[in-house]
Amino acid sequence: MNGAPSPLLAAFDRQVAWCREPAPFTARVLRRSRDWLASDAAAHSALSAVADDPLAAAVPLRWAAALHHLALRGLDPWAAQWPPAGAGLAATDAALDGAIRAAWTRQPALVHAALALPPQTNEVQRSAALLPGLLHVAAATGLPLVLLEIGASAGLNLWCERWRHDHGVWQWGPTGSPLTLRADWSGPPPAVAAAPLQIRRRAGCDAHPVDLAQPDEGLRLASFIWPEQRERLARLHAARTAAALWQAQEGVAVEALSAAAFVGRELRQPQPGVATVLMHSVVWQYIDADEQAAITRCTEAAGRCAHAAAPLAWLRLEPPAPDLGVQLVCRLWGAAGAAGEERLLARAHPHVAHIEWLGPAA
Repeated sequence: MNGAPSPLLAAFDRQVAWCREPAPFTARVLRRSRDWLASDAAAHSALSAVADDPLAAAVPLRWAAALHHLALRGLDPWAAQWPPAGAGLAATDAALDGAIRAAWTRQPALVHAALALPPQTNEVQRSAALLPGLLHVAAATGLPLVLLEIGASAGLNLWCERWRHDHGVWQWGPTGSPLTLRADWSGPPPAVAAAPLQIRRRAGCDAHPVDLAQPDEGLRLASFIWPEQRERLARLHAARTAAALWQAQEGVAVEALSAAAFVGRELRQPQPGVATVLMHSVVWQYIDADEQAAITRCTEAAGRCAHAAAPLAWLRLEPPAPDLGVQLVCRLWGAAGAAGEERLLARAHPHVAHIEWLGPAA
């Protein structure tokens, strides 16, 4: 392959650069994988045909997740390259090369099954930004909430008020929660409703929902986290164990349904006595333009029907552009003085390691 790199190799180059600081082991694996693909035309062709999602960068992430999934299942030789507490960073290039080629040749069924799935981290740390958004809606409306999440994956963020939040300048949630979320917080504490935050109902959808009742589904979810990021893996384990229990107790399930169909059904008519919240986090970029337009039309139409007894909020934690952090934006209809204008509530790191709160203060 001469001249400019192919789109696939260019995607690997970009992902290597993005991973180099936060995930150096993954960056090495992707760099060695890139070199292998540059020399193996058949493998290059196969991976080039994998991705049908809108982001070319998702192909290397799918590949990294496929290898991580093999390690999580304890399959050699890749499992031997798993970096316990960073020790894997010392693995030789030759060892990594051998493990990469062995994964492709010895475990084709598992690798191709993993490659068929888009990245789906269901980062529960994003609850640290979503909860202040829900508190904002509750304070503005004075009503219990109905949570509707598109791209919900395993539904971990549908339970964001049940996690303990400790961000230094403010805290929230039960001290006995199985998970405590911490972020580097700047700005004042968020506004808190006069009455306790109440979630009346929760529902979510996803194109490929993760069933937490199935152990291998939990491994699939974990595989999308870079293996050297032990803290994120620990958070995921705690969250998925608790969420599986709550889902079973309360009959909450993430439906296998398109986002547009879910929104169209759930927002068909106002729901008096509650504030309905449509929310999503780092999923909009994975939805094609036609479906984005359909969701927007449906939500805005529902907003025009909203009123003080049945308000509607659209809460979005999404990157404003590639390679940037995420922004928490809220559109609110039906509450006093709210006519669907966008309000920027916060800026945050993509995994919400830090949050800059810009919304109303307590």
